[in-house]
Amino acid sequence: MTKEKGVYTGIIEQDADGNFFCGPYLLDYNYTVANFKLGDEVNIKTVITNPSDRSYNKYNQKSRLFFLANEKE
Repeated sequence: MTKEKGVYTGIIEQDADGNFFCGPYLLDYNYTVANFKLGDEVNIKTVITNPSDRSYNKYNQKSRLFFLANEKE
């Protein structure tokens, strides 16, 4: 996808391990489940280093602040 307003804009996907991601970024699981669905286009506002040892090798950065791409901040 494209990089626009913020860090990254892309589509929410889910890998075989159940992780939600958007491009190279891991998305916060609970926040994603509560507010979004697979296929939603989101704008990632900020990223942090992924604190999880389980998924760090696949996604070294994680986002906890993202919103639907068609919504205003």
